[in-house]
Amino acid sequence: MRPTSDGIRESLFNILQTITGKSFLDLFAGSGSVGLEALSRGAEKVVFVEKNAVMVNTIKQNLRELSPSGEYQVLHMEAAKAVKTFEKKGETFDIVFADPPYDRGFVKDVLISLVGGGDILRADGVLVIQHSKREIVDKDSFSRDFVLTDQRRYGDTNLSFFKK
Repeated sequence: MRPTSDGIRESLFNILQTITGKSFLDLFAGSGSVGLEALSRGAEKVVFVEKNAVMVNTIKQNLRELSPSGEYQVLHMEAAKAVKTFEKKGETFDIVFADPPYDRGFVKDVLISLVGGGDILRADGVLVIQHSKREIVDKDSFSRDFVLTDQRRYGDTNLSFFKK
């Protein structure tokens, strides 16, 4: 478990600017701190996806304690399966945030599942992947369906921003 630090979370939302009224998908949600921050900043809907049952319970506990406004849903499943579920339902998001385990090749897997798993990112949406600086992500790394628009480094952590 490697939670997103307060500083990185603050930077993320400063870069995204306003998220009021937007839908937000938090893949590999962990404790849910990023999705909770999205709710506190006015996201209309946040979906938390986490496969670890202990962390799912932590997200639910945090939601109960904080009683955020806005719609939310907590799904206990793997990220790739969730993407397929959203595709089948025709569900889309303005912002997709993924913070997969570092240095295990999941960054590429996330992009492949989003490309191969349907159009869950809205046309004007943004995909943000938090990853280790050791996982190289550049404009030529992945699918032509996504364009790397920005990348920020914070110590060992990078935030990579993609658009369709």
